[in-house]
Amino acid sequence: MEVQMEELRQQLEKQTLINQELHKQNNYLERRLQEKEKLLQNGQSHYHHLEFPAQRSSNEANLEVRRSRAAVMAPEPILEEQLEIMTSKVKKTVSETSLIVKAIQKNDFLSRLDDEQITMMVELLVAIDIKPGNNVIKEGTEGDSMYIVAAGELLVSQTGQNLRTLTCGDVFGELAILYNCKRTATVKAKTMVRLWCIERNTYRTIMTNKSRKKREQLMGFLKTSRTLNTLNDRQLSKIIDSMEEVKYHNNDVIVREGEEGNTFYIILKGEVLVTKMMNGQQKQIRKMGKGEHFGELALIREILRTASCTAVGPVTCFSIDKEVFEETIPIEHLKLHDSEVSNELDVPGKTSVSSSLSLTDLIPVLYQEGRYQGEPVTLGVGGFGRVELVTTLQEGKYFAMKRVSKKHIVAKHQEEHVLFEKRILKATQSDFIVRLHFAFKDNRYIYMIMDFCVGGEIWTKLKEVGRFDEPIAVFCTACVVEAYAYLHKKGIMYRDLKPENLMLDAKGYVKLVDFGFAKELRHGDKTYSFCGTPEYMAPEIIQNQGHDFAADFWSLGILVYELLVGSPPFSSSEPAKIYPKILDGVLKFPPYMSEGAKSVISKLCRPRPGQRLGNTKNGIKDVRHHRWFSSINWQKLRVGRLEAPTIRLIRKGPCYINFDRFPFDRDLAEEEFSGWDENF
Repeated sequence: MEVQMEELRQQLEKQTLINQELHKQNNYLERRLQEKEKLLQNGQSHYHHLEFPAQRSSNEANLEVRRSRAAVMAPEPILEEQLEIMTSKVKKTVSETSLIVKAIQKNDFLSRLDDEQITMMVELLVAIDIKPGNNVIKEGTEGDSMYIVAAGELLVSQTGQNLRTLTCGDVFGELAILYNCKRTATVKAKTMVRLWCIERNTYRTIMTNKSRKKREQLMGFLKTSRTLNTLNDRQLSKIIDSMEEVKYHNNDVIVREGEEGNTFYIILKGEVLVTKMMNGQQKQIRKMGKGEHFGELALIREILRTASCTAVGPVTCFSIDKEVFEETIPIEHLKLHDSEVSNELDVPGKTSVSSSLSLTDLIPVLYQEGRYQGEPVTLGVGGFGRVELVTTLQEGKYFAMKRVSKKHIVAKHQEEHVLFEKRILKATQSDFIVRLHFAFKDNRYIYMIMDFCVGGEIWTKLKEVGRFDEPIAVFCTACVVEAYAYLHKKGIMYRDLKPENLMLDAKGYVKLVDFGFAKELRHGDKTYSFCGTPEYMAPEIIQNQGHDFAADFWSLGILVYELLVGSPPFSSSEPAKIYPKILDGVLKFPPYMSEGAKSVISKLCRPRPGQRLGNTKNGIKDVRHHRWFSSINWQKLRVGRLEAPTIRLIRKGPCYINFDRFPFDRDLAEEEFSGWDENF
């Protein structure tokens, strides 16, 4: 008994120690998250001051406004009035709703409405009471309302002759909700009558809104198709006009692997499970939801389905078959790449990832252990989105997927910046800048599929060790100098340098990531936006004096200081106190910092932009030639042949071991259909 008690006691002590360690780790992670959030909030507090990457004339700005209004369904004053009408929903009992729905369904015109339109109409019908002998409609007058009889009797007459009697559930006056027409008969209450009524403005608003939104959705869905994305809006509109709505029940097989395909589908409602036979077993590939499509190659060639698609619960699709499609769009108008042939269902095939990857090919990598075991790996969290680790089923290649809410982009007026970021990264061919391989979008997010830098963030490594030894700081900064040289030569300012935006690849080389603040600028011009991370802002930005490429060199000096010290030279828990420190410009160096480091920081962080190292007549050559970089062979660095001292910072283990861990975000962003990302 005593032996058992002692064993239990030891187990309890051991478990207590484990719990304490876990508690410490949790506290540490929470502190890290709070630190990151604070930095993000500081950096985002001035987002509303950001201007678009390219300056516009006032006329162009007005055109931009007019284009955005054109997308709205009615002129603004009318729209506000109609929205007010639409919010005035009238609650109805179950029996009242049933009566209205039955009346709509038996009416030849109204029965064409879909379920959502009927629901909206039911909500917006208002009740009116008519006394016996009063006219509801008078022959020859203009009308603007439709009616459904809720109770009582009405007499219909024309040119003085009685035609019929209307009773509960009958519909009349429906043409008036389509256009301003004259009434062809008189309708008079025989008894006390209650009617459900809807006016033309209300009806047209709900129908127009619904139809336009649905069409915009479908247009957006079609534009994500690699086979159809070369078609213009007019051609895509023709396809939409030719598509049909089809409904499926739970477990209905929509597409069966191995069968001949002749139909293209877009999911409007519900979920579709994609499975593929592998090693004699059905392997679940993924679930597809609203807006996703499959079967596109069946429209243009004879092909067997490469996977099965099954309805999960009720599913509604928009579909078009090959025969109808061929009558709609000439085949020569399509641009088909050979690499697309084996990915008919956008599931992993045998083609090269680099030539034919689609969003549906990407599978989240899951944590294999720890508190988030089994959840998708999140590499980073920012104010504008998340970066997740994904892979491909067939090749097993890893990518970092940046996922950003479109709604949030619009709310923060960052549409132009996001488009510019994508354009820069897509065109960039530098080993010191993260490469964008693919860009996708759906109703909720834009996705950027980029290099996965297995070594993790410099910021994470810096926090792990406190501060870097000088050789590591020199090497990291040299990589940034090469990235700057590439960007500045192309007329691009970076404007968001900080350890969080520097990543280590497998060789220990540093890559610049996150180009959300980047801007094109002609040498000699200035820009006046207020952006960046407070601790890294150059004084001319704070003073609204106009800034250029010199601001990047200021932030380079701040980076060198933080790498060597562990924190930037001008910092405070209150952002408002950071700016005076920057303007004062007093640099305090710790005693362990080398003279070379002090010199390069002081020259990069000169208050006057024209005096900064890198911004004088010799340009970035002066930075390379500074004695602090004497250990760097720039030619070997550029070709990747210089041994990276950072390699010892990279831990071995699961592919995500060098990253902080974050809980998976299960909340979906709201859908966004403004169309700003049409060419994303």
